[in-house]
Amino acid sequence: MRRILVIQTAFIGDAILATSVLEKLHAYYPQAQLDLLVRKGNESICKDHPFLHRVLIFDKSSKYKNLWKLISELRKEKYDLVINLQRFFTTGLITVLSGGKETIGFDKNPLSFLFTHRVKHEYTKDGKTIHEIDRNQKLIARYTDEQSVKPKLYPKPSTLALKTPYICMAPFSIWFTKQYPERHWVELIQLLAPKYTIYLMGGPSDAAGCERIIQLAGHANVESLAGKLNLLESAGVMKDAVMNFVNDSAPLHLTSAVNAPCAAFFCSTVKAFGFTPLSDRSLVFEAEEYLACKPCGLHGYKACPLGHFKCGEISPERVVNTLGLI
Repeated sequence: MRRILVIQTAFIGDAILATSVLEKLHAYYPQAQLDLLVRKGNESICKDHPFLHRVLIFDKSSKYKNLWKLISELRKEKYDLVINLQRFFTTGLITVLSGGKETIGFDKNPLSFLFTHRVKHEYTKDGKTIHEIDRNQKLIARYTDEQSVKPKLYPKPSTLALKTPYICMAPFSIWFTKQYPERHWVELIQLLAPKYTIYLMGGPSDAAGCERIIQLAGHANVESLAGKLNLLESAGVMKDAVMNFVNDSAPLHLTSAVNAPCAAFFCSTVKAFGFTPLSDRSLVFEAEEYLACKPCGLHGYKACPLGHFKCGEISPERVVNTLGLI
């Protein structure tokens, strides 16, 4: 294999998990040109990546105009292998028209019948949950092996003057029902701030919410870094935290990619979807009450469909005591 393209243009968490495929391919084909295609906005995770040749960007703001331009660009590369990690028509079309000598993807992609190889996409096998990284690595098993490899990012050491020991909290998600309730974040801060510095993490759109949480918590030992760091810089900060509190969203996968300690809140989603944290020290917390309505969807909703959001009722005291942080 001389030239290989990996396609993952979904959300940032999916792009982070795709790096496990890069790790495996590089181990088997260290001299190959490895390229990664991501959606615009996700490219920062691979800045200065040690063995990525090129990060290509799909700008979906003018989707079809940019699609044909992108396909033309890919065809010039004459890839030996194109690996599509997604199950949607657009990336299927990119794969088929890429000009790759071999193409491979999941059978659930509507254009998979045109791929050179198709692999069954499944959430469980023999009653056991299949993690997303293992689903992805099934695509390249014929070229490598069956062993699982974790995702990996390569952040530079943080240049921030961080006050240690510290804890990171990432309170927000694109989906409301994936978010641990705001009042519980406030309670967590009030429990932990006397002993640790608390850094709130997030993007620019999360900055106002993080400031609101700080005001409600009423503790001086809390600072918001939301909107002040890119994704790779955030990973570097989280790597050295005593603990990282996250939702079932992108910051969870940042911790996995730098083996940072992680406590993940799974509100409306479940571990069976295969997106649990992979760090050596990691735990998932869910509501103790059985809820017939959970999970309400793969990605979550802008509001609880039933109006009660009981899946978010995870006791901060139980979380802190389980982790032994105070």
